[in-house]
Amino acid sequence: MQTVPQIETERLILRPYRRDDFAPYAALFADPMVTRFIGGVPFSREQAWTRFLRQVGMWHYFGFGFFALQDKETGAFIGEAGFHDLHRVIVPSLEGTMETGWALSPRAAGRGLATEAVAAALRWGEQQFPNMKRTCIIDLENHASLRVAAKLHFHEVKRTTYHGANVIICER
Repeated sequence: MQTVPQIETERLILRPYRRDDFAPYAALFADPMVTRFIGGVPFSREQAWTRFLRQVGMWHYFGFGFFALQDKETGAFIGEAGFHDLHRVIVPSLEGTMETGWALSPRAAGRGLATEAVAAALRWGEQQFPNMKRTCIIDLENHASLRVAAKLHFHEVKRTTYHGANVIICER
């Protein structure tokens, strides 16, 4: 079993998920502001549980995954960031890449925390998997995530649709 590292930044702790993260995790993905660019529909508790377990299990099979984001000042769970390989049915394929993603509570938005978290995850990923490509997929209307991706040197590879949404596939 892969040990999930813990990474500290100036304001965050990127750490393994804990069972007690599930309640705030479910609340995060039940928020329409969070899910508007992740399928467009708030998650039920059951859907959130499935996603939560997927994030935990990703580490076992790939040696990478998502981190729970904890605010250092308050100790609160505020979101997630990291990598996955979801075997999406999309062209071009993202399989075999470290697809980078992030989701933060609207309460944490606008403070640069997404950029801080993803930058830390990327540094870890580049050290552990230097030869793997980093990708991300972002809804064309998700201007905040497009700004984060640009700050972190992702560049557009292709515009396409995924589950009916217009998206940009980026690489770093």
